[in-house]
Amino acid sequence: MDFFEEARTVYAAANAGTLYWMLQRPMLGGFLNTKQNSLTLKDYGPEDGIRGQDYTYGWIQGRGLEALVGHAEFFEHELPPLAEKLDTAGRHLYDLLAALQKPDGHAYFCYGRDMVPVYADAAGTVRPQERPALIYTYSDAFVAKGLVAAASRYGLAGLADHLAYFDGVIASIEHGRFQMDERRPLSLDSLAMQANDFGPRMILLGAAGMLKRFGHTAHLAYADRFIAHVIDLHLDAGTGLLRNVPGEDACNVGHGIEFVGFALDYLDDNCDPALIETLERVLVSSFRKGFVGPGIALTVSIATGKPQSPYCPWWSLPETIRAAALCHERTRSAESLEIWKAAHAAFFERYWRGTPPIAYQTMTKDGPADFVPATPDLDPGYHTGLSLLAALRAADRLSPQTHAISG
Repeated sequence: MDFFEEARTVYAAANAGTLYWMLQRPMLGGFLNTKQNSLTLKDYGPEDGIRGQDYTYGWIQGRGLEALVGHAEFFEHELPPLAEKLDTAGRHLYDLLAALQKPDGHAYFCYGRDMVPVYADAAGTVRPQERPALIYTYSDAFVAKGLVAAASRYGLAGLADHLAYFDGVIASIEHGRFQMDERRPLSLDSLAMQANDFGPRMILLGAAGMLKRFGHTAHLAYADRFIAHVIDLHLDAGTGLLRNVPGEDACNVGHGIEFVGFALDYLDDNCDPALIETLERVLVSSFRKGFVGPGIALTVSIATGKPQSPYCPWWSLPETIRAAALCHERTRSAESLEIWKAAHAAFFERYWRGTPPIAYQTMTKDGPADFVPATPDLDPGYHTGLSLLAALRAADRLSPQTHAISG
């Protein structure tokens, strides 16, 4: 088997395994339940506080819905019984999330047992979350993407409302009403303290490929603006890295790589070759500086190139697999293929547990660490699954004989 065939086989098997694992777990009041400690393999319980099963993360459920829909479309050709299970779960989760978002037009990072939004402050005290109408968040972004994907696949009447919700998230980013930190009150005061990080534009760019595939071209104008904005304001010409904030030193290399993957998933074959060249440079620079072992460091210094954190989360490796695969499909460069292979090996040799089909959430040079990057819930097929799925499709296009076998 050549690398493309091997990658396709490994990615399809890993994704199917994760999805079967997720679907057979007991639900959390109807919501997806991936609340398992990736080190001990124990389910989180009441003794785990905000990690436990009394708390539901809107972030994760929105991501999960997008993943269920994306994988159902793939597996209906490859493994129809799994696709049926995914669609059943997707319709159910859609109903829950649509009902949760409808009353005030928003979704929230964390909900308590009564499904009222809460946040845990710096001291770990759980407090009711504020709900200002005009402020949007990453949770809105993930839930909007999931609702649009599900309503599009299932032909549901709520699609127009969900597209309007998505457009509202886009407008909030461009008009200074998007709050990144959901672990503090949602408020104008919080917005006033917020740095100009490229994260929101990067995450929402991740919807562009999905919107295009579903034919929602009237909602795509933002994507080119977001790509241009990030490159114009955040690209450091000397290093090829993206500054988190213009003029500052920190670089979240994983976010830079994720930006490249999302951009390539959206851009047409006839886009400016100079843009593809720039995106490949960001990928190569970010990986070279960030891949410190066992994975990719959370942040590096642009001035020194040194990692600023001992933590290497799992998610940036599958994001690298996606970005490198899509980049190699465009450029056929040796560097992009080398990065694809390196990220593939690091993820499956160091992070992937196999039994069960999940990854360690975070590693350091000393091994797996009990550090939760964003939410305690394990990945519901989003970072890992959708990234590997995009790379799998690139592998199919790069290897015609594999594509023929897969039907």
